[in-house]
Amino acid sequence: MLNPAYKKNQLHDAVNSTLVQLPAPMNLTTLWNMGSLLFMCLAIQIITGVLLASAYAPSMEGSFSLVNAIAENSDKGWLIRYMHANGASLFFICMYIHIGRGLYYHSFYMTETWMIGVTILILTMAAAFMGYVLPVNQMSFWGASVITNLFSEVPYIGPNLVKTIWGGPSVDNPTIVRFFTFHYMVPFIILAAVMVHIIYLHTSGSSNNLGIYSYNKLMFHPFYSVKDILGVMITLMFFMFICLHFPLSLGDDENFTEADPAVTPHHIQPEWYFLFAYAILRSIPNKLGGVIALAMSIAVLYTLPFTSSPNYKKKTSMNKFLFWVFCICVILLSWIGARPVEEPFILVGQIITCLYFLYFIVLPMLLFKK
Repeated sequence: MLNPAYKKNQLHDAVNSTLVQLPAPMNLTTLWNMGSLLFMCLAIQIITGVLLASAYAPSMEGSFSLVNAIAENSDKGWLIRYMHANGASLFFICMYIHIGRGLYYHSFYMTETWMIGVTILILTMAAAFMGYVLPVNQMSFWGASVITNLFSEVPYIGPNLVKTIWGGPSVDNPTIVRFFTFHYMVPFIILAAVMVHIIYLHTSGSSNNLGIYSYNKLMFHPFYSVKDILGVMITLMFFMFICLHFPLSLGDDENFTEADPAVTPHHIQPEWYFLFAYAILRSIPNKLGGVIALAMSIAVLYTLPFTSSPNYKKKTSMNKFLFWVFCICVILLSWIGARPVEEPFILVGQIITCLYFLYFIVLPMLLFKK
């Protein structure tokens, strides 16, 4: 039997080699802080989510009243709920910046790390969507009805697949129970995927803003650990300021209305972090084409390691110009997604959707893998 002190020394040495003594490039900027901030966001979501789940019961009839009771009657229930709701927005802000940094500096050449990262993005979007449905308010109910109905376009099994997801002819109690179950499970799957993401990152080493390998490195601690802690503290201060003073600033007015299957909202729209994908879905006149475009708007990120090359001599001003055009396209698509389905928003959305996908066609041409 191994000595407990020997096991403790082994664990200490493993932590030192993976975190404290991890060699890191000397020129990392604040954009590389997003990884630690994302881990902070995941911790906030898991902790507040477990606390909320302990007082929540999935039900089509009672969930809306129960969620309000948690916020109004439970001790600090309002704070936990608003931290969880606004924590999702902070999660996606950090994640989109993290992905944007990877696109700008071509970090996708680290294939395994990038592929796991895109998978984490998809899992996070799935968890956020299912969590948005759980309060069973007017917008979440109709949002769930619209989005889940998209699965009806799956060839051969589409209609039966939708009924399986719903557990009946429409969104009802079985749907809420299933969404709650998966919403509770997925964050722990994300946590496991994050561990794999970090392992691959430590195996290949971190990228840097110059894109060149250098033997001049710094130890992760204290140079970057202190920087990460400072970033977490500043972000937490800003996050708590929003939760305490403007907790409802990112929500929709329909969230205060209990779900009514007989009354359709004037304009159905998801949360702000899904608006760009929702605009792409609406921009395609054909329903099946819209579903494919919606899926490809995220899945196209998987193709970058195989269609591009980490040739930083080709990182010209044209690449940078295309990246910022792409960012503008995402912002404009988010704005279009919040507009009514009418002209000129339909035409503008179609044009910007074409520009969105054009970025992933032109970028490999500039960074073609020989």
